[in-house]
Amino acid sequence: MRKEELRRQIQQIKRQFTPQQLEELSLPIVARLRQRLNDVQTIAAYYPLSDEVDIRPLLDEWIAEGKTIFLPKVTGDDTMELCRYTGRDDMQEGAFHIMEPADVSKEPSLCNNDVILVPGVAFDAAGHRLGRGRGYYDRFLAAHLGMHKIGVCFDFQKVSEVPVDVNDITVDALI
Repeated sequence: MRKEELRRQIQQIKRQFTPQQLEELSLPIVARLRQRLNDVQTIAAYYPLSDEVDIRPLLDEWIAEGKTIFLPKVTGDDTMELCRYTGRDDMQEGAFHIMEPADVSKEPSLCNNDVILVPGVAFDAAGHRLGRGRGYYDRFLAAHLGMHKIGVCFDFQKVSEVPVDVNDITVDALI
């Protein structure tokens, strides 16, 4: 199956769920993330689109616990950088209608033991990820290969095989 076919297939499945149902499906995934990352102090995450696993409550919880959270901000036609997340009030709509930190302070000096949560359209058991097609995450992850990469998705986004090419970066774990 080609990438575009798989994207369409997963989008059709997502459309079968209401926003409330997707929110409910997010709860056990968030619980697993909470448990798995309990001892991690610095986390690069994502601010979810309406059809992605909703980790917003967890982001706020981590901030309240004193963890350092970074979110992506699109900075060019093919680049993104991580900016510090301080809370929902400091977010603004950015590229592709994705909420991004308004503060552009780019202070991360990420270490190899830091974690990045990676959204995607589909994932397979080998850690291959299908994104939305622009390659932002693959380019970013290629520059940060030492970070522990965790793919975050609903069960229906787990497929037997994701088509890959030479620029695709795999995730280390899937939740």
